[in-house]
Amino acid sequence: QVQLVESGGGLVQPGGSLRLSCAASGIILRLYDMDWYRQAPGKQRELVAGISSGGSTNYADSVKGRFTISRDNAKNLVYLQMTSLKPEDTAVYSCNAHRQVGRPVGYWGQGTQVTVST
Repeated sequence: QVQLVESGGGLVQPGGSLRLSCAASGIILRLYDMDWYRQAPGKQRELVAGISSGGSTNYADSVKGRFTISRDNAKNLVYLQMTSLKPEDTAVYSCNAHRQVGRPVGYWGQGTQVTVST
């Protein structure tokens, strides 16, 4: 059974930092492209950052220079290091694993809440 479990969310003041983790089980992580998404109340889910199976990364313009995505395939973990956090970063952050095997295959975690507030 495939599971993606996010952790590391919480309440942080503006300008602070958090590191989110996504622990994968039931899949060989190195075969998958991994993304972090977020969804704020009343807003559509948006792609925050992605890292390919080969290690290439991409970021939403709103987080470039502040967030860093990385992966540790040996530990089946994906990270999202978030710095210089802003109130508008407040959202539920979820990780997604996907690959193309003839047909697209994808899995989602449950998400972790990040709240940036004084």
